[in-house]
Amino acid sequence: MRGEKIEGADWSCGEKAEGRGGTKKGQARSAQASTRAITAEFQEKRQHAIKIMISTPGATPLLPGVPARGTSQAGGGAMPDFAIERRYKGLVCGIDEAGRGPLAGPVVAAAVVLDSSRFPKILRDGLDDSKVLTIEQREACYRALKRCVDRDAARIGVGAASVNEIDRINILRAALLAMARAVAMLGVRPDTALVDGDIAPPLVCAVQTVVKGDTLSFSIAAASVIAKVTRDRIMRGLAPRYPGYGWETNVGYATQEHGQAIRRLGVTRHHRRSFAPVRVAVAGELPLFAALGVIPP
Repeated sequence: MRGEKIEGADWSCGEKAEGRGGTKKGQARSAQASTRAITAEFQEKRQHAIKIMISTPGATPLLPGVPARGTSQAGGGAMPDFAIERRYKGLVCGIDEAGRGPLAGPVVAAAVVLDSSRFPKILRDGLDDSKVLTIEQREACYRALKRCVDRDAARIGVGAASVNEIDRINILRAALLAMARAVAMLGVRPDTALVDGDIAPPLVCAVQTVVKGDTLSFSIAAASVIAKVTRDRIMRGLAPRYPGYGWETNVGYATQEHGQAIRRLGVTRHHRRSFAPVRVAVAGELPLFAALGVIPP
């Protein structure tokens, strides 16, 4: 699979957090292609890869509005912990994606390996499902996770599937492909991957799906934050090149502002034409969102 370069954002399909290596040609023929083929393809295209910047260690920021330890913001249940990770021997990574629902932009996935013995208090107290954290809390967790990488207390891999791939193979397969790419970018081969949801991506290691895993497992919650923050930054980076769509705030999701912009300005090369609202707008059959509810970011 060949990724699409996104204007205004330095990314393609994945890059391991530890740095860049040599190149090696290869091509995956379908969404079920092996991780080895996916890795070779990425190495060929790294000049456009997502950059995972490693923050310099510094003062640990406080997370505004973090609930008391033991109470999750996701429905008031227990916070994530390492209980699921401890059931498995060897190296365990958590995997999650962001961006299955938007009308524009890539789908991004992250794979995260955490050292539970060196996991900082700020993350023990504040890390949760990215969807229930505020932007400020997500950014603080993101920076804290990068400091863990800097101290060799974590590994992070990020993968993505482009709009072209989403339209060609569908969003579910593209999301699974992004997950496989994220694992390939870890720089190590995990023994077990804990994947949020109930569908397993094609990986070279054992896979355990975990429904609502981002509310249960620190590794999956960390992956959800990395994927969400990375994707949001991509869309905000694109926003100045495509004014009027509101990507600075809606990051490609189906808001009223976004729908009005599509009607007024048309679609861009970053819109998912396989998604019904965009497809209908392109065909000019019905006003966009005429029969659809608005989906918040």
